[in-house]
Amino acid sequence: MTGLWGNRDFRLLWTGETTSMLGSMVATTALPLVAVVTLQASTFEVALLTAVAWLPWLLIGLPAGAWVDRLAKRPVMLLCNTVSMAVFGSVPVVAAFGALTMAYLLAAALLGGVAKVFFTLAYRAYLPALVSDGELLEANAKLQGSESATQVAGPGLAGLLAQAFGPVSGILADAVSFGVSVLCVRAIRARETVDPGERAPLRSQIAEGLRFVAADRYLRSLITFGAVSNLALTGYSAIQIVFLSRTLGAAPGLVGLVLALGASGGVVGAAAAGRLAARLGAVRAWLLCEVSAAPTLLLGPLSGPGWGLVPFGLALFGVCGGVVAGNVLVTTFRQQYCPPELFSRVNSSMSIVNYGSIPLAGVLGGLLGEAIGIRETLWAAAGVAILALPLLAPYRKLRDFPVRAAGRPPRPQPQPT
Repeated sequence: MTGLWGNRDFRLLWTGETTSMLGSMVATTALPLVAVVTLQASTFEVALLTAVAWLPWLLIGLPAGAWVDRLAKRPVMLLCNTVSMAVFGSVPVVAAFGALTMAYLLAAALLGGVAKVFFTLAYRAYLPALVSDGELLEANAKLQGSESATQVAGPGLAGLLAQAFGPVSGILADAVSFGVSVLCVRAIRARETVDPGERAPLRSQIAEGLRFVAADRYLRSLITFGAVSNLALTGYSAIQIVFLSRTLGAAPGLVGLVLALGASGGVVGAAAAGRLAARLGAVRAWLLCEVSAAPTLLLGPLSGPGWGLVPFGLALFGVCGGVVAGNVLVTTFRQQYCPPELFSRVNSSMSIVNYGSIPLAGVLGGLLGEAIGIRETLWAAAGVAILALPLLAPYRKLRDFPVRAAGRPPRPQPQPT
């Protein structure tokens, strides 16, 4: 094997994360299905599952970034996946005893969200310790590509499991996938260097990350666009299963199939990101992806029963393709641009705004779905996504992202393993 596939540690990271993401994609569909089919939850309660899963970014995102910057990333990742395995593994056990409630499901989503905050911050900071700067775009494309592939397989697998063994079986599959990820991460040999010297108080370290983001015009623009875009996309996705299942009358297996076909756009987007960047420039490629994705959401509310589900699948295909390709490019930019010793704090400072809008979107999606109707809420979310596009204006004259922040020295390059 050559290139990144010849890097043993990257292969292990890729294998563990791909398996874990497949389980998480199954659970993303299984949790709402359990709420809708087993617990007869309301539209608001289903949307609340999305909200509580992302709420930890808003509550602990900033201190989590500072803590992760102080620690070796691999042990943090191991601990987070172990906690997630235990949390989601408890759900089918409780269900087997007939004690599963909506409150327990919400608590599991919240605790899993806390573990995800720490894992995501550590994982994104750990990748540059495994690959060189020149390999980061390819590494992110491979990871995003496999993540998108799991988004294709996950909903379909969740639907099949729900049809055969009941919706809760998908959550059990998620717990098992976290166990596989633990084994893979444990086998990684690379260790990043953590400065053991005297550290500033936690509050000062948090402030340092916030100041870096606030003073940088490129990062400020990313935050603003990301927050508004996530508000629209999450509001849309928080009620899509209710729309497909209740409004259009689709069976769980068909719901999974529609979501899987739509998510296949992410595989195409991840594969195309590098080629688009090479041909157009990274910024121009990113702008093209974002501008192309948002309007496709307008197809979703046009959907109907039976073959009328096709427009919804096309809407998901278009938005997944554009968003995933854009994420590959923007994630690579941040990993190259931000100082390694500040990366988790910078990432958490941005994420508290970007991801902090997601719980709000989940709640708003549920409230609007009950107040004005599911289809009307999808129209509103699509409109917000389109209105966010002018926020990209500061990038319209750039061809490529800057390689590193002013004054930041080149980082040491990892050796192949």
